[in-house]
Amino acid sequence: MTIKRTPDDVTILPRDIHFDMTGADNGPWLDGDPVATAVFNAMSLTFPDGERMFMDSVKAFRNDVSGKLAQDVKDFVAQEAIHSREHHLLNNKIDRSKYPVAEIEAAIREKVQFGRSGGPFRMLVATICLEHFTAMMADLMMEMETDYGRLFSKTHPALERLWRWHAMEETEHKAVAYDVFLEVTKDWPPFKRYFRRCLSMLIITSNFTTNIAGYAVKLLLADGYTQEDAERAVKAFLWKKPNLFGKGWKIWLSWFRPGFHPWDHDNRAEMAGWKEEFSTVPAE
Repeated sequence: MTIKRTPDDVTILPRDIHFDMTGADNGPWLDGDPVATAVFNAMSLTFPDGERMFMDSVKAFRNDVSGKLAQDVKDFVAQEAIHSREHHLLNNKIDRSKYPVAEIEAAIREKVQFGRSGGPFRMLVATICLEHFTAMMADLMMEMETDYGRLFSKTHPALERLWRWHAMEETEHKAVAYDVFLEVTKDWPPFKRYFRRCLSMLIITSNFTTNIAGYAVKLLLADGYTQEDAERAVKAFLWKKPNLFGKGWKIWLSWFRPGFHPWDHDNRAEMAGWKEEFSTVPAE
């Protein structure tokens, strides 16, 4: 069976953009909705430590790749470093005297450290699974502009742009870690590779969705929600309306096809407009 790779015309451009975070200064920044804000803050809090692990996971295998993939790895690292920087600034806007930010960050660091403790390959496998999640949600932002437009309709334009920029770059580099995984397992029997990535996705999916929901609930408790009301509100947001996780089930399920590659879902045309909007000088 031929092992797929990223199309040659997919290029990755690190865009060193600085976003105005002042729109997050006063209360719930996402449309004034505490539930939406809690969910997106929960995701944002995972990015600095999580994306550093993503960067380290591919850097660990730099000597195993060459040519275009080697350049893609460099550009992937540059993009993720900028994402980490900008979300760190957004996270600093969360009122730490009110919200249990330190507690959530400690939990995130503990989980990331567990991933790191398994060595570079376990980090890489976790990365390819989580990158599928970020690409999946980014794809939803492109394909379901009506729903997401309503969600961000009352949000400061700079913050809405931050999330669209992040989504676009996650789509752009969605297969880099996966291509590294394919390269370092190229001598494996196909079933071993398939089994490892499928089992890992099941574990990561359970952990990721549970963790994000749990962090969001903790943030809502600080807003005065009861435990029951917070859990109900977060569950509805993630799985009913706007159904942030549930709407991507077809893309998620595609992972389990033998011979899967992230660019089987080819959304280069849909991404073209966003790439034009965010065209800028590459990060050095």
